[in-house]
Amino acid sequence: MLTVPPFATARTEIAGQSIAELVKSFGTPLYVYDISVVEQRISDLAAFDRIRYAQKACGNLAILDRMRRQGVVVDAVSAGEIRRAIAAGFSTDSSKHEIVYTADIFDREALDLVVEHSLDVNCGSPDMISQLGERRPGAEVTLRINPGFGHGHSQKTNTGGEQSKHGIWHEQIDECLRRADQARITITGLHMHIGSGTDLEHLSEVCEAMERTALSVGRTLKTISAGGGLPVPYKSDETYVDLDKYFQLWDATRNRLSETFGHRLELEIEPGRYLSAESGSLIAEVRSVKKAGANVFVLVDAGFNDLARPVMYGAYHPISVCGARGDVSTREQLDVIIGGPLCESGDIFTQREGGFVESRKLPMPMVGDYVVLENAGAYGFVMASNYNSKTRAAEVMIENGEAKLIRRRETFDDLIRGEVIPE
Repeated sequence: MLTVPPFATARTEIAGQSIAELVKSFGTPLYVYDISVVEQRISDLAAFDRIRYAQKACGNLAILDRMRRQGVVVDAVSAGEIRRAIAAGFSTDSSKHEIVYTADIFDREALDLVVEHSLDVNCGSPDMISQLGERRPGAEVTLRINPGFGHGHSQKTNTGGEQSKHGIWHEQIDECLRRADQARITITGLHMHIGSGTDLEHLSEVCEAMERTALSVGRTLKTISAGGGLPVPYKSDETYVDLDKYFQLWDATRNRLSETFGHRLELEIEPGRYLSAESGSLIAEVRSVKKAGANVFVLVDAGFNDLARPVMYGAYHPISVCGARGDVSTREQLDVIIGGPLCESGDIFTQREGGFVESRKLPMPMVGDYVVLENAGAYGFVMASNYNSKTRAAEVMIENGEAKLIRRRETFDDLIRGEVIPE
C-alpha cells in the first residue's frame, strides 16, 4: 500500500530542477509537471485490463501523448476533448477502443464527431441511446449508471445520488433496454463513478450495485468500469486507497459476472486526478506582504484564474516556499494567508469550503520569493480562465532531468484574438 509522503513547507527544487532556474527560464505563474510521477501512478494500476484516463483532469497534448505511450487510453467529455485526443495521437479505430465519449448529453458537434469516427459512447442519459440510434443504428454503447448514492470531498465533486445530474438513474435500466432495442443499439458495458475520494467501504457498495445492474442488462456485456475517484492525499493525515484490496473487490465482481454470462468481462478503471494530481505544481512569485489587523497576507502573481479549486471547492493544496536567494527552511514559521492578484475577495488559496479564509504556517515569505502550490496537476490549468483579462500560465514538463516547454505563455494578442468591434 502506498504511503503518504511528508509535505515540506520549504523547498528549492521540483523533480531535481531548481525552482529559481525554472522561473528564470519560463517566468511565473508557471505550471510544472513531473512526468515520472504520472508514469508511477500508471504502473500502480497495471492489474486492470485497461486504464482509461479522464483527460478533463489535465489535458495538455504532451501529457496525453506520454500516457498514450504507456498504453493508457482516454475518456472524452466534449467535442473538444475528442479532437484533443485525436491530436495527441489516440486512434479512432473502433476496434481499439482508445477514445470513449462519456457525457450526459450529445451536443450537435459531439454527436457529429462520434458518428464520423464511429467512436465508443458511454451514455449518461437515456435520450442519448435514441439519439445515437437515429444516426448510427447497430452501434454498441456502455451505460454510466447512477446507483442512487455518491461520495465526494465536496458536494460539487459528488457524482452520485439524487442531487447529481450525472449518469442514468438505476431505476431506469428497463427504459434503456427498451430504447436500445428500438434503436438497434447493443449495450456492451457498464460504468459507475460516484465521486471523488471514495474509500473501500463506498467502493464495495459500488461493486454490489454494479453486479445488480449487470445482471439486469445481461450477457451482451463485455466490459465493466470501476470508474474513477481514487483518492489523492493533499494533507499528511490523508491516505491512498489500498489498491490491492480495491482491485480484488472489482476482480471478484468481474469474475462472478463472467461465470454467470459464460464469457470473460474486461475490467476497466477510469482515473483522472489519481494519474496527474501529484505530478503538478503551480509556481507563483510573491509580490506583496502586508498586514490586516492580526492577519498577514502574502499576495502572489497567480490567482484563481490559474488554480480555481480552492475558491470552487474549498480545496486544500500543500504549499511550500522557495527563497529567491537561498533556502528558507531556517526562517521563522508564521501563520500567513496566501492570496492572488484578482479584484475578488475570494482570490485566496488558503480557504475552506464556504469561502472561510484560513492561514497556513509557512516559513515567512518575502517579496521576490516563490510560493509553490503543490498537487496541482489535476483540475488546475484545465480550469484556468482569463478573468480580469489575465493571460494563462505557461506549462512545463520535467522528463529525464530536462524541463521541456509544453505550452507557451498566453499573450494579450491571444486574449483578444476572437473579439470584434463592429462598425
